[in-house]
Amino acid sequence: MMRLAFGAVLGLLVAFPTLLTIVATAAVQPSVLAAAVGVLLWPRITRRIREWTR
Repeated sequence: MMRLAFGAVLGLLVAFPTLLTIVATAAVQPSVLAAAVGVLLWPRITRRIREWTR
């Protein structure tokens, strides 16, 4: 599964060079990277906090 996801992301980066620029910018700037990780992990974070408050 992970190999398939990596291939899909790599294919998108090759197909759309603009995405490559965005990814490169995100990799260079830690604040952009932190924001992206926060957006991706938000459902897991809220679920964990809900479990703590029960």
